[in-house]
Amino acid sequence: MSPRYAVFDLADGKSYVFRVLSANRHGLSDPSEITSPVQAQDAIVAPSAPGRVLASRNTKTSVVVQWDKPRQEEDLLGYYVDCCVAGTNLWEPCNHKPIKYNRFVVHGLTTGEQYIFRVKAVNAVGTSENSQESDPIRVQAALTTPSHPYGITLLNCDGHAMTLGWKVPKFSGGAAILGYYIDKREVHHANWHEVNPSPVKDTIFTVEGLTEGSLYEFKIAATNLAGIGEPSDPSEHFKCEAWTMPEPGPAYDLTFCEVRDSSLVLLWKAPVYSGSSPVSGYFVDFKEEDAGEWRTVNQTATANRYLKACDLQRGRTYVFRVRAVNASGVGRPSDTSEPVLVEARPGTKEISAGVDEEGNIYLAFDCQEMTDASQFTWCKSYEEIADEGRFRVETAGDHSKLYFKNPDKEDVGTYSVSVSDTDGVSSSFNLDAEELERLILLSNEIKNPTIPLKSELAYEIFDKGQVRFWLQAEHLSPDASYRFIINDREVSDSEAHRIKCDKATGIIEMVMDRFTIENEGTYTVQIHDGKAKSQSSLVLIGDAFRTVLDEAEFQRKEFLRKQGPHFAEYLHWDVTEDCEVRLVCKVANTKRETVFKWLKDDVLYETDTAPDLEKGVCELLIPKLSKKDHGEYKATLKDERGQDASVLEIAGKVYEDIILAMSRVCGMSASPLKVLCTPEGIRLQCSMKYFTEEMKVNWYHKDAKIPSSEHMRIGGSEDMAWLQICEPTEKDKGKYTFEIFDGKSNHQRSLDLSGQDRGRVVGGLPDVVTIMEGKTLNLTCTVFGNPDPEVVWLKNDQDIPLSDHFSVKVEQAKFVSMTIRDVSSEDSGKYSMSVKNKYGGEKIDVTVSVYKHGEKIPEVSLPQQAKPKLLPASASSPAK
Repeated sequence: MSPRYAVFDLADGKSYVFRVLSANRHGLSDPSEITSPVQAQDAIVAPSAPGRVLASRNTKTSVVVQWDKPRQEEDLLGYYVDCCVAGTNLWEPCNHKPIKYNRFVVHGLTTGEQYIFRVKAVNAVGTSENSQESDPIRVQAALTTPSHPYGITLLNCDGHAMTLGWKVPKFSGGAAILGYYIDKREVHHANWHEVNPSPVKDTIFTVEGLTEGSLYEFKIAATNLAGIGEPSDPSEHFKCEAWTMPEPGPAYDLTFCEVRDSSLVLLWKAPVYSGSSPVSGYFVDFKEEDAGEWRTVNQTATANRYLKACDLQRGRTYVFRVRAVNASGVGRPSDTSEPVLVEARPGTKEISAGVDEEGNIYLAFDCQEMTDASQFTWCKSYEEIADEGRFRVETAGDHSKLYFKNPDKEDVGTYSVSVSDTDGVSSSFNLDAEELERLILLSNEIKNPTIPLKSELAYEIFDKGQVRFWLQAEHLSPDASYRFIINDREVSDSEAHRIKCDKATGIIEMVMDRFTIENEGTYTVQIHDGKAKSQSSLVLIGDAFRTVLDEAEFQRKEFLRKQGPHFAEYLHWDVTEDCEVRLVCKVANTKRETVFKWLKDDVLYETDTAPDLEKGVCELLIPKLSKKDHGEYKATLKDERGQDASVLEIAGKVYEDIILAMSRVCGMSASPLKVLCTPEGIRLQCSMKYFTEEMKVNWYHKDAKIPSSEHMRIGGSEDMAWLQICEPTEKDKGKYTFEIFDGKSNHQRSLDLSGQDRGRVVGGLPDVVTIMEGKTLNLTCTVFGNPDPEVVWLKNDQDIPLSDHFSVKVEQAKFVSMTIRDVSSEDSGKYSMSVKNKYGGEKIDVTVSVYKHGEKIPEVSLPQQAKPKLLPASASSPAK
């Protein structure tokens, strides 16, 4: 134990004395002398380190980090989170402001990469020590339960037991499927019964203890580390009766691989019930989905359990089935396969053949879509390879290679690979005799006694402008020798050419402190190591030389610039989720006396808050960007050590790109199209975070672009785009689409005004009306429906006889008015308007209160819009 110990939970203002005892395995010592009285008082010190740090999956690019609070957390300003790629020890901050809570979502991570996290606490005194590091975590979406199995098929029945087969779930949930649970019930029985208390590993299982002659149905659920997924839909009704037919039962588990633009490969499993004799072959049938008759792919039965279907039509969807054959004939067909679209997936990759640096011949395949549950399966003739004497498989991350140990003519054939828990990622490679001979020749060349180089002669430029020439050999023995030659003249180690060789790493390098116009030419390194030799050259003449010289001069000037305050990242822009334009730059090597300024067109730009140079990031927000914001924006840094500036002009192409970026945010935030009835007609409107007419927007009617006109006016406000249809007619029915283009994608919102619609009240009525006797009451509203609705007025739920005192008008099948002339107290009551057609309608109530002249106006609540009540469609609805 440390000779220092902090005592907590003491009362403020009280005095305490202390003594210390030591202990070993034999017991306690005598106590020490008692200290002088010490008064407890609050003293702020740097916080202790946070406790255990846990990282958990969130999305494909983010991780949730949580930690235990430090023991003393009073006066904390918050926490800082750091991360690094596992194995690098290069820590980077995840946040630039202290986090108040002990949980943080770290975004912007690389999918598939492994990260480690640590946390520091901070208060007014300073920061704590780093917490312990979290366990490494791979960035992938969080685990979920698998989706449901499907395609439950009856494969055999002996009258007391049924053998079932099914297909694995389309989505594993990001983890390997551990097994399946099966439930059964007799048809028409309410309760399901568990078949297997422990999960079944395979996708085939025999359910025993069934009653002969009864009908059964089954459902199946898969399980993984995250739990048990949703069960499948119930199977078809299977009758428990013994199979005795001489022909085979159905093949099952039809799957597809290598789906391309005109072909695919179909695989299946042999029937469980073979009939009176062994299965001798298979026929494969196909047809277009929901159309046509079955056609047979192969005219003679194939003994394989796979078949490549060619000459298919790109873009069409097909279904397949398989029929097994034995000596008694053709058996019952398999269940129809899932529909498959004959079209190569975008970015489809194929198997490649090659020879590695050691001369080993391999077939390679990459799959970026794999998950933790994915596995590569290599096959020859579509049978999984299990011969470890001839092959070796190496898989790392999303790369897998099949190595040939001693390649010869027996290795000629068709090789394939598939990746599980993906959307059918697979490929095949036909390794013929000619290709195998080419690979063997290349392998022999590589195995010749030469010195392999990890990297050819290259150059790099250091921060101060020095130029380093270097190469790296795979291996160099202690006896290896080398020569540096410039323009046919050997140079040796000197102040002008600092040359050295690290034979342990194979790196040979030469550093030139000053690179000038006189250094143009050809650079060569020659290596000898025993009988082996190698040579690598780099030609720096003309434009190539000028590139190196300019970069060296630039780095020398940059080094001088960075001796004072400077911009680590120059001024650039982005658009926030609130559609504000943000100008951002990063500064470095600043101090308290450093002055930072924002300018626009060389005039000081006033901001609400001064930039905090300690953070290293300076931002300027421009809300609701428009042409008035055109101009040259400049950020400047200055102190006695020097000055630096960064300029960004918002105009021309830059301004157009910003508008497109704002269009992307606005397009994604756009609301569905809404219909608003106005005195002029109908207005279609789309709300969004910000709108300016400089955005590239279009309106379409029945896929035809709408030009702005008196009849259809196009416009908008700061948060809305709209289309005003003035005095709409039958021709204006149809589908309307609003489109905003962001430079890459079109964001669209559509609304169909042509379909039938129930009767609706689209212009509101008040819920209460107060009026003096003798006046004229007029209630108006707008209704809508297709077909045109019928309008009925009621008073206290009774029909109203029409007269000069009470009249109703319906104009253009949409403008409705009710007028009561010379109102009296007898006109008080509840008035209802019913709007209805064959598809249903609405009913709306209005309370009318009449008072006499001179009386106090009755107190009523503030006027509110009446709320319609839905009316269902019925046989008595108005005819279309």
